[in-house]
Formats: sequence, structure tokens, C-alpha cells
Amino acid sequence: MERASERRTASALFAGFRALGLFSNDIPHVVRFSALKRRFYVTTCVGKSFHTYDVQKLSLVAVSNSVPQDICCMAADGRLVFAAYGNVFSAFARNKEVVHTFKGHKAEIHFLQPFGDHIISVDTDGILIIWHIYSEEEYLQLTFDKSVFKISAILHPSTYLNKILLGSEQGSLQLWNVKSNKLLYTFPGWKVGVTALQQAPAVDVVAIGLMSGQVIIHNIKFNETLMKFRQDWGPITSISFRTDGHPVMAAGSPCGHIGLWDLEDKKLINQMRNAHSTAIAGLTFLHREPLLVTNGADNALRIWIFDGPTGEGRLLRFRMGHSAPLTNIRYYGQNGQQILSASQDGTLQSFSTVHEKFNKSLGHGLINKKRVKRKGLQNTMSVRLPPITKFAAEEARESDWDGIIACHQGKLSCSTWNYQKSTIGAYFLKPKELKKDDITATAVDITSCGNFAVIGLSSGTVDVYNMQSGIHRGSFGKDQAHKGSVRGVAVDGLNQLTVTTGSEGLLKFWNFKNKILIHSVSLSSSPNIMLLHRDSGILGLALDDFSISVLDIETRKIVREFSGHQGQINDMAFSPDGRWLISAAMDCSIRTWDLPSGCLIDCFLLDSAPLNVSMSPTGDFLATSHVDHLGIYLWSNISLYSVVSLRPLPADYVPSIVMLPGTCQTQDVEVSEETVEPSDELIEYDSPEQLNEQLVTLSLLPESRWKNLLNLDVIKKKNKPKEPPKVPKSAPFFIPTIPGLVPRYAAPEQNNDPQQSKVVNLGVLAQKSDFCLKLEEGLVNNKYDTALNLLKESGPSGIETELRSLSPDCGGSIEVMQSFLKMIGMMLDRKRDFELAQAYLALFLKLHLKMLPSEPVLLEEITNLSSQVEENWTHLQSLFNQSMCILNYLKSALL
Repeated sequence: MERASERRTASALFAGFRALGLFSNDIPHVVRFSALKRRFYVTTCVGKSFHTYDVQKLSLVAVSNSVPQDICCMAADGRLVFAAYGNVFSAFARNKEVVHTFKGHKAEIHFLQPFGDHIISVDTDGILIIWHIYSEEEYLQLTFDKSVFKISAILHPSTYLNKILLGSEQGSLQLWNVKSNKLLYTFPGWKVGVTALQQAPAVDVVAIGLMSGQVIIHNIKFNETLMKFRQDWGPITSISFRTDGHPVMAAGSPCGHIGLWDLEDKKLINQMRNAHSTAIAGLTFLHREPLLVTNGADNALRIWIFDGPTGEGRLLRFRMGHSAPLTNIRYYGQNGQQILSASQDGTLQSFSTVHEKFNKSLGHGLINKKRVKRKGLQNTMSVRLPPITKFAAEEARESDWDGIIACHQGKLSCSTWNYQKSTIGAYFLKPKELKKDDITATAVDITSCGNFAVIGLSSGTVDVYNMQSGIHRGSFGKDQAHKGSVRGVAVDGLNQLTVTTGSEGLLKFWNFKNKILIHSVSLSSSPNIMLLHRDSGILGLALDDFSISVLDIETRKIVREFSGHQGQINDMAFSPDGRWLISAAMDCSIRTWDLPSGCLIDCFLLDSAPLNVSMSPTGDFLATSHVDHLGIYLWSNISLYSVVSLRPLPADYVPSIVMLPGTCQTQDVEVSEETVEPSDELIEYDSPEQLNEQLVTLSLLPESRWKNLLNLDVIKKKNKPKEPPKVPKSAPFFIPTIPGLVPRYAAPEQNNDPQQSKVVNLGVLAQKSDFCLKLEEGLVNNKYDTALNLLKESGPSGIETELRSLSPDCGGSIEVMQSFLKMIGMMLDRKRDFELAQAYLALFLKLHLKMLPSEPVLLEEITNLSSQVEENWTHLQSLFNQSMCILNYLKSALL
């Protein structure tokens, strides 16, 4: 047992399932055209795997298997997707599985260029290798001096057979023939580093993006510059050309703007400002379609359509998650299918655990939504609310009025949100008399009925507001509820009790209706987080000394105290049944505490500190968010589909680091098996046949083996056929055959002995059964276990036959009958197989009651058994009466 517990270092309760809300990062996307399905597909990178979307509906088609490290660049041809990670890159077939892996680089790969049956890879050390895709062999290797020519862009010019164009950070460009391994021409450049190369629709013409923000349209055949454009937004990140008949070029910038240039008039025709909130990682015009695909590090993939008269693009479809780390996540509703999340980017979004099509964004919080609509402000940055720090949601009256209340960073007023309308609500809740700028809202809660919101302020005030009208409905306490800042507020499920806690270290219980203080509890340290499980009335408090206190709001006493975290506790969550308390802290650990036993039952570490935890209302998933991560990570509850040991962890338990789950669901199967194996060894427990010698123990036999022993004659009589079976007069349809490989007809039986003897052979009947023999042995050695096991294995008819054969008239003897009664006495003494002893004894008395008084030996045994049975039954009867009395009292008493 000890070795198994030492070996278990991963989580025994939670296995990584998948990540939600991840759509793109700073790696440029890849657009592919499927000739078979006649559709465009766009592939975006999300850490260690990539997503493939159908451009037509932007629906997720496939999620690739994970690679060991984060993907650093991608490329694709007609059949394969190539992804580089570290100094290795792999080819993926069917957008999912690795079919080829290429190893040979010693530095990180940062460019990939498909080249027919070959692929070109370039690393940061200036090594360029050409690989044959299907044999995975090197075809050619080129080495460039980084101080003279550090490759910063690569392009295969259209119709240039076996040639590639390389751009450098020093500004020069080189045209190489990779088949003959010759440098054909060196373009001197424009003394500014090259950042992007793109083939123009015209042959021999290439667009060159520079660090200075210039785009040079250059003819590489004649080495002539055709035109120049300049953007003032920094280096050019990517370039693309329209091929649907409009001579338009799009150029991306680091600040998220896109410039659209008319190549005929040589002028800027439009600006797509704030297309992304971060740098444009990649942009691609679809071939012969007015659609532009863009992605960026703001976790967004967008498709723009150019169908306006002035050539501007409008947003057609998008997949978007949070562009900044999350601040709070909570499950919404009771079905466990929606997770509300707030982020430092100022948005409130809802992510579905079922399918991405159910995701929706509630948008940015706006200070004055009506003014923005009236004036039609394009840039709403100046009127946006700060990020949401905490929120509370209730779906009870979501169709009638707002059901979400949120407090914002550094703001006094709390905003309401409407989940059904997916927008910010109508009210900003704040006390009218307060004019100070330094007071902020620090804690919020909403009642289970959805009618009232309770808001705690940094000044110590706790106010109640009506969610339907936004009217202030009173405050707790005379001037303020707490002397320090309010750290948590909670309302019970019946709106009778309000619990508040402040930074001064006091926990207060208030009457919700009349706002009167009922009770106050002094805490050992200042509280950090407060969480109430409404169904069970259990209150969890995370304190500043890294400990956790659990209170019962009925008795208002501390019932559990936990310690073990080595850093600030960021969040807590209760399991739906209230048995587990899950805590996440800055020491990168997630711990699960069992409240009934008061023990730590699970602990695992993560490579990034968890900021928020939320348990599904159905108990199937645990959702977490982490420092510097944009996604929500789901962990499946292993105890729902596997046997898990919930034994307390030892004091010297050292957890191991568990990797965050990826976006692919299938990768967690192996992990869950690994975590289940050691826990199975922990729960190997052989239940003894009898827990205690003083306890009456029943057998595990089904009732049919012993319950109807006294009624066997009635059952046999009932099942007896009314008429004997009749032999058919005519011959049977099937002629009887002898079994075997060769079919042969069976000859009719001939009765050669017409005068068969009717005398019964008593030799067969005289043979004693195994049961009788074991009873005879029991008289000598006083061991009856073997005889009892033989009876247990027999059916009701076999038991009756054995007991009937004990009498001298049926081949038995008085000694065997005495031995049987001693066996019953042994069973009653040991208090095991209690119901079998009663049933066997009842059948024995029914069969042999007439002859027992005539045998003094048997009469003495029966007298002893009678006292034993009466003693045991009197004890049981008193216990039954006591239990029935208590049950009747609980049913009828007015508690």
C-alpha cells in the first residue's frame, strides 16, 4: 500500500480533457484549397496543435494531434500540413496525424516552404535544408552567414522552376537555383530589412515588405521597381493580393491595422483600422474570391468580405476568444454546458463545453451604450469599462431582466449584463451619496431567485439593489458593515441570511430582510476569498495566511480547517454535492479537500499558476484558467467513470507537474489510464466474512436458495402437470438419427426382456451422500465447514433430499441427525449465515418432528438449540424495536 501511494504523483481525481477558447496565436495561418471537396480551408496554430476550419462557415473541421513543443511556424501544400517545433518539423496528413518527421537542424526552425515533392526549412543559424518529403532524406543543404545574410523571408516565384527567392534582415535578396545549387542573382535591396515576400498576380512581379513600412512592387526578371507604397504603422508583417479582378493589395502592420492599396491608381484606397487588437500575423486573399482571411495573436480568426462600393471590407465571419489573460470564470446554469469568463481585455464571453457554435461574446462593457449608438462612434476605446474582476450570475429570471452582476477594476459602479441578449445591461449600480474616487466595488453576489444583487465596497459598505429596477434597497449596518474593505458577500438559498467578511478579520451574519446583524465571528487571519455552497450551507474562507476555514452557516461555527498551500489562494470551488472543496493557489497547485473526513485527497502541480477554478454543476468537469494563458482548461472527473481511492494523502506527499490539456480531446485517454492504475492498487480491500464476532452476519446466497424451503411441497404440487404426456400415434416428422459426423438413422429400441424384474436394487440407495459422510466426520473432529459448504452449493430440492435422508428410515442414523443439529448450533454460536441456520433448522423440524421426542439424544440437542435461538432473536428484536421507535419519532415529530 505504501509503495503504491508513493508512486502516485499525478492527480487521481482529474485528468486533462481539452482547452476551450483558443483559436489563433502569433503564427501566420495557412490557407489550402481542397480539389476533392472544392473548398478552402484555413489552418491556425494554437500552441502545440493546430485547428483546421472550413472557410465557408468557419466551422472546425479537425484538430491535430499535439507535438512535444509549441509550434513555431507552419506551411502547407495540397495534401500535407507542415509544422515546425524546436529544431524538428513534421508533416501531418488529414489535418491530424503525423506521417513524416524531419530531423537534422540544430537550431530552431523559423521558415518552411513547400516545393513540389520537396520542402525547404530554414533555421535561426542560417542553415537552409531541402528535404524530400516522402523519403525524409536531405537533398541539399546551404549555409548562410548570419552577419552578412540572415534569412528573414522565403518565396518560390511563380513559373520559376527550381528557384527560390530569399530576403534578409540586411536588406539584400538572393535568387537561388536549388537544383544546381547556384546563386543566380543578388538584389542589393533598399538598405532596410526584408520582412515579407509575396508573389503578385503578374508573373515576374514580387511584393517586398520592409522594416520601414514600405512595400516595394519589384520585377525580379528585369530588376526594376514598379511602384512603392508606405505605411506609417511600422514593419510590414504580411502581404496579399486580390485575384478576383480588382487590382488591390493588402498589407498588415504590427498595430493591427490593414492598408488596402490600389495598384492601378497607386494610392491608398482604404484602411481597416483595429482589424485585430495585436499585430496582424497573417492575411490571405482567397483565390478569385473577395474574401480576406486574417489572424493575430489576439486569439482571433476573421474573414472579411469586400462587397461595398468603395472597396472597404466588412467582417463576415469570425472565431474569437479572449485576447488577454482571464480574470474570472464561472459555470452558468445547471446543465454544465456554458462557462462565463471575464478577461483583462474587458470582454465577457460564454464558452460552450459541447460545441464551438454555441460560443458567444457579451461584448465590451461601455460606460454609455446609448451615446455610443447615437453618435456611431467607431473607436470605443475611450468609453470602454475597465476589465471585470469579479462577477456573479443567476439564470432564474434571465428572460425577464439582467441576470449577471459584475464589478470592474478600480470602479465604484457595478454593471449588469443580460445573457439572453448577449449585451451589457441597463443599470450601473452604485450608491448615490458616495462621491469619492478611491472607493471601488470589491465583492458581488446575486440571490438564487435573481431579484437582488449584493455589492460590497472597499469602504466597508454592503448594499442591496433590485436587479429589475436597479433601485437601492438598503445597506447592512448603520454606517458600514465592516471597518475594512469587504472581501466577500454571500446570500443563502432562501434569502434569509447574508454573510459578509472584511479585511479586518471579521465574518458577520445578517438578516437579509431587515439588515440586522445576527452574529459575528472573529477569524485568525484576514480573509481573501469567501465561497458559499447554498445547498449544504457550507461556507469556505481562504485566509491571507494561506489556510482555509470551513464554516456551517446554521451553527455559525468553524467545522474544518485546512493548511498546506505555500502561496496566496486565488480561487475555490465546491463539488455539486458539497463533499469536496477544490482550491487553487499561486504555488501552482490545485488541491482537493474532502470535507466529511477533513483530509487532503488529491493534489497536483501545474507549470502555470491557476487563477480560477469552477466545478461543473453536474460534477463532470473542473474548469481552470491560468496566468498568461488565454484559454479555459477542462479536467474530467475520473471518479464518475472509474473507481478512485479517496484515501488521505500522506504529510510528505510530493505532487508532480501535470501538463495543461490541449485542444484535442483524444490525447487525454492515455493520461487517464495512467492516473487510474495506481489508485486501483490503493483500493484493494478484501472484506472479511464477518466484521465482528458480536455481529449477526447473513450469507450472500440469493433468497431463492433458502426462503421457500418450507413450501417446496406446495410449489411441486402447483407445478405438477395435470395430464401425463401423450405419445403421438403417428411417426415423428423428423426421423431420429445417431449423432456423429456421418448421419445414420437410429434403429427402434427392442424390448428383449418382456418380464423385467420389478425388484428395486437397494445397493444404489444404500450409498451415503457426501453430506452424510461429512456430518459423520464432524462428530469426530467437530468441524462442520465442509458439510455447510455442500449445503450452500445445493438447490432447494437438493437440500430437502439431503435433510430427508438423515433419518434412519431413509438410510441415515441418529448420530447423523445429532451431528446436523450440532452444525446448526455452531452456526448460531458464530452468528454467521444467520438466515440459513434458521431456514435449515425449520425444514429439519418439519421433516423429523415426530421422531425427535422418542430419541433422548436428539431431544437434548433440540433443547439447547431452542435456548440459543431464543437468545439471539431476543437481542435482534430489541434492536429492531429501538430502530422502529426512532423512525416513527422522526416521521411524526414536529422538528
